[in-house]
Amino acid sequence: MTEYRIDDLARAAGTTTRNVRGYQDRGLLPRPLRRGRIAIYTDAHLARLKVINDLLKRGFTIRHIGEFLSGLQRGENLAKVLGLEELVSEPWSTATSTTVSADDLRNLLNSGNPAHYERLAEYGLVEPDGPGDPPDRYVVLDQETVSAYGRLVKLGLPLSGILDVHGHLDHQMSAVATIVISAGRRAVTEGHEDGWLPQTTAESDWATELLGELRRAGSVSAHNALDRALDRDLARQLSEYLNRARASAGDSSDTPAVTSEP
Repeated sequence: MTEYRIDDLARAAGTTTRNVRGYQDRGLLPRPLRRGRIAIYTDAHLARLKVINDLLKRGFTIRHIGEFLSGLQRGENLAKVLGLEELVSEPWSTATSTTVSADDLRNLLNSGNPAHYERLAEYGLVEPDGPGDPPDRYVVLDQETVSAYGRLVKLGLPLSGILDVHGHLDHQMSAVATIVISAGRRAVTEGHEDGWLPQTTAESDWATELLGELRRAGSVSAHNALDRALDRDLARQLSEYLNRARASAGDSSDTPAVTSEP
């Protein structure tokens, strides 16, 4: 860890020793370590000074920076400090969860294969509840999806195939999520550089409302787009399937009947 005296610290941060002392007096910068009569600063002080300088360049006041850093020091995250915690921390998913015994889950999915349960956990559908290997209970994190897969299993579809499809869909939806969130990020920073932070109450309120509307629009748009895509592909593949069925029936009717000689 690099150590600095106050002159060296100010030089490395691109500020002055007077500012360093002023930030300390205001509680923006932690007090230095003491080695006898010498004040010793570290990389942590340098990093804090760079944050302060950056926020000052963006138009924040010393008071705003003090509130911002105090919030972080209390363990609050950036979203909470900016007044956006409820919005960005609320999960988009509304899936319901429940706790079931290992036997009930095994019966539902008709599988006791540990590899299947590892994949279910990987996809965030279930997680073990309590110690034990295998565990006695599971938390079903997405009750609707797991129940739907159980019904498909009872109709004869193999769980491994269902999980293959789920994994592929999950991968594709991650790409969709990146598109939606990136669009929101660009919208928030429109007219500003990336990394811009609200500087007034009005700007914070605007950013909060914008992100809320983007959340709702993204969810509705993605859901409805998937439904339309499913309708289109179902019609296409059903037509293709029926055409093949007709062709197969035609081939069978053209085959001469075999008769036995008397």
